[in-house]
Amino acid sequence: MEAKIVEEMKPFFDPKAVAIIGATNKKGKVGNVIFENFKTNKERGIFKGNIYPVNPKLDEIDGYKVYKSVEELPDDTDLAVVSIPAPFVPDTMKQIAKKGIKSVVIITGGFGELGEEGKKLEREILEIARENGIR
Repeated sequence: MEAKIVEEMKPFFDPKAVAIIGATNKKGKVGNVIFENFKTNKERGIFKGNIYPVNPKLDEIDGYKVYKSVEELPDDTDLAVVSIPAPFVPDTMKQIAKKGIKSVVIITGGFGELGEEGKKLEREILEIARENGIR
């Protein structure tokens, strides 16, 4: 059992490829900070995986090809970092599940801390994750 959990958690600590959903070239935005951190760590040799920014409005960020949607991502993507407005997260989680990505980090406000509507979104996201074996 413990070995299975360790294997399931591996993409969080040593991903082959990370999709940064909501990546942007706008300095100071969360999606840019996340992208820049992965890029810097790759340049330093700390992060060894591939970086796949996702944003339907951009073609490239700092020389990296930007994917328009989760569906376009290469098949080696094993971690998704999501930084988009909360109302869009459930549909994005469905796309992530369809793509077969099993590890997700959501860095977005607007859920349970904002009342009943946010709690509803949070429950929907958790249900999608549970139904699809996403951690």
